[in-house]
Amino acid sequence: MKHQVNKLVFKRLGIDTQHEHFAYMREDCQVCISEGFEALTRIRVTNGKKSIVASLNVVRSQILKTGEISLSESAIQALGIEEGASVTVSHLHPIDSLGYVRSKIFGNELTSGQFQMIIKDIVDGNYSNIHLSAFITACAGSRMQIDEIISLTEAMIDTGHKMHWPGQCIVDKHCIGGLPGNRTTPIIVSIVSAFGLTMPKTSSRAITSPAGTADTMEVITPVTLTMEQIKRVVEKEGGCIAWGGTAMLSPADDILIKVEKALDIDSEGQLIASVLSKKVSAGSGHVIIDMPVGETAKLRSIEAANLLKVQMEKVAHAIGLKLKVVITDGAQPVGRGIGPALEARDVLAVLRNAPDAPVDLRERALLLAGELLELSGKVDAGEGNDLARKILDSGKAYDKFLAICQAQGGFSEPKVAKYRHQIKAESDGVVVKVDNRRLSKVAKLAGAPDDKASGVDFLTPIGTKVEQGQILYVVYAESKGELEYALEYLSSQKGIIEIA
Repeated sequence: MKHQVNKLVFKRLGIDTQHEHFAYMREDCQVCISEGFEALTRIRVTNGKKSIVASLNVVRSQILKTGEISLSESAIQALGIEEGASVTVSHLHPIDSLGYVRSKIFGNELTSGQFQMIIKDIVDGNYSNIHLSAFITACAGSRMQIDEIISLTEAMIDTGHKMHWPGQCIVDKHCIGGLPGNRTTPIIVSIVSAFGLTMPKTSSRAITSPAGTADTMEVITPVTLTMEQIKRVVEKEGGCIAWGGTAMLSPADDILIKVEKALDIDSEGQLIASVLSKKVSAGSGHVIIDMPVGETAKLRSIEAANLLKVQMEKVAHAIGLKLKVVITDGAQPVGRGIGPALEARDVLAVLRNAPDAPVDLRERALLLAGELLELSGKVDAGEGNDLARKILDSGKAYDKFLAICQAQGGFSEPKVAKYRHQIKAESDGVVVKVDNRRLSKVAKLAGAPDDKASGVDFLTPIGTKVEQGQILYVVYAESKGELEYALEYLSSQKGIIEIA
């Protein structure tokens, strides 16, 4: 009889909680009373053969009847349920893998099998944000051994879909991040696919930055593609630049990234597992890693970069990837734009060979594209950069970029935000230092990346001679309130751009 008592009728309320599953029941509901459920109890909700785990929110209004239950939008999608359907609810059995998370919190090394269980439970939706936060924090701060990073990477690969491209040389590229405006990926994809290599680029949205590649590309073309759509684009054009979240390539990564973003944590071990699991899942065999180093970049010293480089190479070797790390200058932003639309404008300027295109973005993209061409084995050592330059200068890269955009669903010109404020030099001198982190924070406070046209236009790279009153950078925002929010932060900050 118990399963009959626990039956409820589903009513949709339209509540968005991103990826985390929530259930909503009245406090005086017979199930809450009989099972002793309280707010934030983890419960199992079953609809026929499908079931999910959800956190309970208790309702004290008439929005639901006593025999009704509602679910968050992510839970509805996971359960595949329609309005008026019947569900059963029950207590959640203990999640064994949480014991391994607790073990990791106390500094113990986990086995491959334990990581497999943790990642499976994460993908199955059994972990709340609190559990995810505990796992992420337990693995942060260099607490993972190399064997654990390999195990985590393999577990993240095994719990998602994998793409296969028989008989093709599949290449990819990734930047460790921490450098505003470093939007080389669309340029590189266009060059190497115009050459004839296959580059199914699946990119992440921003974690702690004002824009990720997917955020920037979304200004220009649709990036939310299914795996089948990605395959069609790549088969037609040899490359794509899509968001990896809907393709279910290493799906645990997309879940973890959202919590990492909230915590503002990007640990080395999980960073390696995140990057390399996505590459293998996308079918890549040859990968270039851009590793910027600078005082206010993610990697602050050559020593830290070399340590991460060695770890990444060991993991890549263990999972069968041919990988090369390129350590680059991370002292200042790359290009001018910081924020999706402003970065998209820079990318198009480089691809179009515009006279005012940012030289540093162009040259960095050519360096990495050349390295990737050589890593593929299709181009002799030392010839990659010149070949990449010829492809870009000829207009073939831009033609390929447009073709990829059309295959993904269309092309749009980026637009800048309505509200803007100029930050000017207070004295004459030469720009000697730029604080990447604080400049990125200004762009985020102005609304980036959620507000695509918001951000910062950086006009004075290191070495620029400036006069008092000269514009150093411009802050863009889509609303007056967000612009004022960013300027309020700026009023307390000195030396974001240091002039000597």
